[in-house]
Amino acid sequence: MDEAIRVVGGGPLEGEVRVLGAKNAVLKQMVTVLMVEGRHTLTNVPGILDVSIMQEVLEHVGATCVREGNTLRVDVPSELNPEAPLDLVRRMRASTIVLGSLLARCGEARVAFPGGDDLGARPIDLHMKALEAMGAEFSLDHGVLTGSAPGGLRGAEIDLEFPSVGATENALLAAVLARGTSRIHNAAREPEIRDICCQLREMGADIDGDGTATITVNGVEDLQPVAHRVVPDRLEAGTYAVAAAISGGNVVVQDCVPEHLRMELVKLEAVGCEIETGGDWMRIVGPDRPRAVDVATLPYPGFHTDMQPQMVALLSIADGTSVVTENLYDARFRYVGELARMGADIGVEWQHAVVRGVEGLSGCPVIAPDIRAGAALVLAGLRADGETTVTGVSHIDRGYEDFVGRLSSLGADISRS
Repeated sequence: MDEAIRVVGGGPLEGEVRVLGAKNAVLKQMVTVLMVEGRHTLTNVPGILDVSIMQEVLEHVGATCVREGNTLRVDVPSELNPEAPLDLVRRMRASTIVLGSLLARCGEARVAFPGGDDLGARPIDLHMKALEAMGAEFSLDHGVLTGSAPGGLRGAEIDLEFPSVGATENALLAAVLARGTSRIHNAAREPEIRDICCQLREMGADIDGDGTATITVNGVEDLQPVAHRVVPDRLEAGTYAVAAAISGGNVVVQDCVPEHLRMELVKLEAVGCEIETGGDWMRIVGPDRPRAVDVATLPYPGFHTDMQPQMVALLSIADGTSVVTENLYDARFRYVGELARMGADIGVEWQHAVVRGVEGLSGCPVIAPDIRAGAALVLAGLRADGETTVTGVSHIDRGYEDFVGRLSSLGADISRS
């Protein structure tokens, strides 16, 4: 039976909390190592469930993984099994990134259609179009997508209809070992993609333009294994920032990159938070009661969709009415009914949520439908009167290492059973 997190609302959070490496970088960097034989080392790796699942994917492909604390060593053999089976892929959508790396390394890949959080339609047609431009061919049989590159991968001009993170990553990995030059236009600009490019350059790749809308990749003949430190997780850092805000607390988030949360911090200042930042830290002092503010999710450097549920939880107790617009996932507001059980006044119409702030929330049993919504419900419990019990904790485990322990260290009345 799934465990539960119990939260008793009360006083403000205070103290310091350290974040670890980014989930949205490390999962892809674990796949990147498959592109070359040898021993690879990743440090600052978070102890989250998704890393364990990706470790199973790598081991199925043929690699050997050893994790010690926040260090992961991966030994990649000379021969790989170019397959990601359904029982693993359905548990984590990020495993589709093996398409680009296995096509580049093996010339073929077999990947079950993806799973992960149920946030609505997230088709991988953009991934396939990008890889097809480089010479890949695909067929779908019995739920398994089979890709091959009979003539080898070649450089191409790749025009993405949308700055998709996954499509950018798959095209990037395939282009690194392709013949000639590839240019990815309308590429995603996320810090995690820049960190993957940093890792690839350390391995010997020739990449330029990451962090802009056009990434240029000159294919190379071979790569070498390296040791790489994973970029800090801006979503984990942002979640603790909202925890400080919703509790009216005073929290310093260490080992983060505040620059990666520019828009999120702008919105937190707009609700009344006092914010100080340094090179690798930020202090958030929450208001007695937040002010209402409108938010719209957009690709980076816009407001991150994975910070939207936490922000809605905060705005649910704001003084005034906020409008939150979700521009990326059509099922992102599925958690709103759980917040309503706690007394939130939120109306949803298509991609808009109208959040009418209430003076207080009431603790009650709620269910986490996905990673960030689960975190948001726990944060709402910090402000609610009485006890909140959050089930579906395995979702939270996919994205946060020791979430309960870290909040407890800041003074939250929280436990897990």
